[in-house]
Amino acid sequence: QVQLVESGGGLVQAGGSLRLSCAASSRIFSTSLVGWFRQAPGKDREFVGAINWNTGNIYYGDSVKGRFTISRDNAELTLYLQMNSLKPEDTAVYYCAARPPPIRRIASEYDLWGRGTQVTVSS
Repeated sequence: QVQLVESGGGLVQAGGSLRLSCAASSRIFSTSLVGWFRQAPGKDREFVGAINWNTGNIYYGDSVKGRFTISRDNAELTLYLQMNSLKPEDTAVYYCAARPPPIRRIASEYDLWGRGTQVTVSS
């Protein structure tokens, strides 16, 4: 069974940066669209960004565009989310998810999920 494991979350002050990682237990990424979602208590799971692993096309949600950057390590099958200029409203559990292409921005369209990593931004 394929597993996704997120890491890199923590506590940071507003304006700071964090880098999240998502590692896969198999080569599922090579044929997948892989993305990040986030969910704050009482709110819907929100699309952050995703990459088509095959084509390299990258997509971002409007709330993070210009501040967050998605990248990958093909050899290590790892997805990254570089988060800069963090705001208190970025506080959430961040999840890594995968599905077959094409791009989807709704959480229910993704079949494979990690357990999440907490990001807390203080004011």
